[in-house]
Amino acid sequence: MKNYTFTEKKDTRSGFGDGLTELGLKNENIVALCADLTGSLKMNDFKKNHPERFYQIGIAEANMMGIAAGLTIGGKIPFTGTFANFSTGRVYDQIRQSIAYSGKNVKICASHAGITLGEDGATHQILEDIGMMKMLPGMTVINTCDYNQTKAATIAIADHMGPVYLRFGRPKVPVFTDADQKFIIGKGVKMTEGDDVTIIATGHLVWEALEASKVLFDQGISAEVINIHSIKPLDSEIILKSVHKTKCVVSAEEHNYMGGLGESVSRLLSLNNPTPQEFVATQDTFGESGTPAQLMEKYGLNAEKIIEKAKLVISRK
Repeated sequence: MKNYTFTEKKDTRSGFGDGLTELGLKNENIVALCADLTGSLKMNDFKKNHPERFYQIGIAEANMMGIAAGLTIGGKIPFTGTFANFSTGRVYDQIRQSIAYSGKNVKICASHAGITLGEDGATHQILEDIGMMKMLPGMTVINTCDYNQTKAATIAIADHMGPVYLRFGRPKVPVFTDADQKFIIGKGVKMTEGDDVTIIATGHLVWEALEASKVLFDQGISAEVINIHSIKPLDSEIILKSVHKTKCVVSAEEHNYMGGLGESVSRLLSLNNPTPQEFVATQDTFGESGTPAQLMEKYGLNAEKIIEKAKLVISRK
């Protein structure tokens, strides 16, 4: 079993900021728009280096999406930046009508997703955004797990033609993926090999899944952990191949169990290989104020809950 470790913790939003900075040096068509959260989205370096390609829209997120859509007509590749709640729920009509419907090449980059936004509470936390965005025809949906993967994804989506929703977070989390990784949209990553249970995780829950797999291994249970960074398009091949072997699956995500990764996995399995599945996700609820660690524990988004669900689903084979 491969043993993942980390030497530092970094926030995934910094991966976005550093990726955007690198893109700005490579491609003069990259432009950035922000809704009064430049520091929070780590877009300051891009603004400093390319002030003529940075647009501070202010607290006018709907307007930002319309401007971004318009910029694509001139061949620009706009990256919008604000909190995930404001990137989706507040501007869903503008995204649907001005971006998705006409397939505009806009990169919607959303920080502070999920309950790990923390103390700002339920009004700023969003646990429905993946479902909202994946239902839009032609929208690519990506949810990264650490700093390195977020940076790689930010760079990769610039070469993808069409609208993208890139979701990342606020807190510092372990950095455990390779710094020089090649990010391939739509291709999951097998993190560990296993025969007893498949654990399919995304975002912050990938590290928790790896921690769970260590405990399970010590208890004689072999878990195969798959990092699904692309919710849409979903890597059907890697999931079906793993589940064919293990005969059961746990999905893990920082999102409502309805509409997220787990639901996409369920649909895939029901059509191709009906399989026992358990969900680690929020249970149709809003969030609340608290530290990220407190909230992850309260809502059961951690290694302990993954271990519990893995044993439960194995018993259902």
